[in-house]
Amino acid sequence: MTQPPILTDRPALLRQRQRALRLPGHADSLFLHRLALADVQERLAEVNRTFTSPVVISGHPEIWSGFAPVVPDDEVLALTPGAHDLVIHAMALHWANDPLGQLVQGLRALRPDGLFLAVFPGGRTLHELRASLAEAESQVTGGLSPRVLPMGEIRDLGALMQRAGFALPVADSVTQVVHYRDFGRLVGDLRAMGETSALATRPRHFTRRSVIGAAAAVYQGLATPEGHLPATFELVFLTGWAPHESQQKPLRPGSAKARLADALGVPEKPLDG
Repeated sequence: MTQPPILTDRPALLRQRQRALRLPGHADSLFLHRLALADVQERLAEVNRTFTSPVVISGHPEIWSGFAPVVPDDEVLALTPGAHDLVIHAMALHWANDPLGQLVQGLRALRPDGLFLAVFPGGRTLHELRASLAEAESQVTGGLSPRVLPMGEIRDLGALMQRAGFALPVADSVTQVVHYRDFGRLVGDLRAMGETSALATRPRHFTRRSVIGAAAAVYQGLATPEGHLPATFELVFLTGWAPHESQQKPLRPGSAKARLADALGVPEKPLDG
């Protein structure tokens, strides 16, 4: 079996998370986690089910441990097969070297008809920063380096749920635009989140000040009339159920008992050719 490419430098990611815990603005910077948690709670409230054995997969237990027991988002998850009726993968799937493997492990941890829900940053997240960094580095050095984590598009992520074996998979997203006073405040927030680059292929030297200055200048061109810099955060939600015989199943082709033309009240015409 072909191994997925190594995307994330896991030791670097864990160091960043530990450093973030010590930064003064860490608690305030986790606004995206709080937004995700509130949305998860709202979605669960709409499910007519009482969950008795939930678990959360996350690298940020300081936010999620008050909701349910938390296990780290390691490559091999510390989950017991069939032990849970609810598994939440919280704000960590975008760093996984093998996201499909994470989904499969989540499914195995569920009891039949158990619910899996993942939330994580999606493809439109920080698109302003990505474009500004790319333009600045091209201007200053004449080339491009991998600096910002590539994030999946919702169509591809939804297909992963089907590949993993979930029943009734659904993928959707919500977008939040945050306005920053300046470029430095945005970068500081990302550090305090523990979300700066941990790409395995990232440059192993400090980014030139000239590149940072050029990126800030490019980004400033996006400022609002009030002078604030917009930063887009897209949260993707993946929902699926462990298969169970009680769940709805799609009809077999040709099993319809009525013609579509009759249902619509229109004459049926043969296809040309």
